[in-house]
Amino acid sequence: MREGGQDDGAVRPVLGLADAEGSGAGDGRAAAEARPSAWGVDGGVNGGVDGEAPLELTVVLPVRDEALNLPGCLASVLGQTEPGFVLGREWELIVVNDGSTDGTRGIAEAAAAEHPATEVGAAVTVMDAPAFETGARGGFTGKNNACWAGAQAARGRHILFTDADTVHEAGGLSRSLREAERHKVSLLSYSPRQIAVGLVQRSVMPLIFSELASVYPLAEVNDPGRRVAAANGQFLLVERGAYFDLGGHRAVGPSVLEDVALARNMKRAQRAIRFRYAPEAVSTRMYRTTGEMVEGWTKNLALLMPRPVYLAAWRALDFVLFFGLPVVALGLPHLLGWQRAAILLLWLRTAFRFYSRAARSNFRAVDVAISILGVPMLVFLLLRSAVGHRLRRSVTWKGRSYNPNRY
Repeated sequence: MREGGQDDGAVRPVLGLADAEGSGAGDGRAAAEARPSAWGVDGGVNGGVDGEAPLELTVVLPVRDEALNLPGCLASVLGQTEPGFVLGREWELIVVNDGSTDGTRGIAEAAAAEHPATEVGAAVTVMDAPAFETGARGGFTGKNNACWAGAQAARGRHILFTDADTVHEAGGLSRSLREAERHKVSLLSYSPRQIAVGLVQRSVMPLIFSELASVYPLAEVNDPGRRVAAANGQFLLVERGAYFDLGGHRAVGPSVLEDVALARNMKRAQRAIRFRYAPEAVSTRMYRTTGEMVEGWTKNLALLMPRPVYLAAWRALDFVLFFGLPVVALGLPHLLGWQRAAILLLWLRTAFRFYSRAARSNFRAVDVAISILGVPMLVFLLLRSAVGHRLRRSVTWKGRSYNPNRY
């Protein structure tokens, strides 16, 4: 996820499209207003869409300092054209620059220049996110503000929100549209294949995703009769009418866990959702450094896990038992044979339970095998996130600080 906030004192946008003088949002609003549209500037928030959306799909890509990730993401998205699904005719891409200070905007503009407008309109639009306020009531995070601005400029019957750290497989976009229509869902979300690099990431990430699989069982998420709701903002496809009827990203503006909040809003409104692991469609390298990983999961874990401190204690116990029981069984000379056997059986039970859980992460077998080494880092991340959310009431992402709000 790519989220952030703006300096205090920024002008709050009206429907996310305000152009405060000197705010740097003028280019974004001008780009949106220059686009042919069958509806007003509210994008259908007040009363729905006025007329038929001219395109099948709009891809909204919010970006903030993504110069390293953006080229690969853009290449994979812009390569999705196929017969009957042509960029600029059946679908479009909107890149929303969220105050980047590196070469992100220039990379996006170069891609836009390579894909000229058609008779239907722009194929690729680059716009700046408008100014916004942060805060627990009525404000935005940076990502939500950028997504909301992009959605209002969208011309597609469906809107796909995706992140710059994703790579999309050929044909994935058109297949996702058919899947959403086949299952008659208002929200379709994919959990990408995760690319982890380095020992720390490769050992910790399987643990985190195995815990997510336990808290958000996909069968329950996809069951309209169950309250459990979840989605992944790296690939979140929504039906336009349902999205705007429920207020879209504006309705979850201050949430740092906007994907889950959107899914919950859909379920509360009795709109069907579908969430699944989709390695054949999209992959992601979420973090390039350990520091990024620490900051990212500090932002999210205490919101994703109902009892992070309790979970940290149990995983710490797993670690102690995993390495401590063999030492006790083999290192104490006075133990009887049956006592050693009992301790080793307890160790086997501990190892089996641990790896059965870790295997649900959908990571490679070798990463699952070394995941026991990541337990201390997982415990640290859970406790750090709990402190940030519940004691300090502040988390940081992409150079911006938030007072988190639970949804």
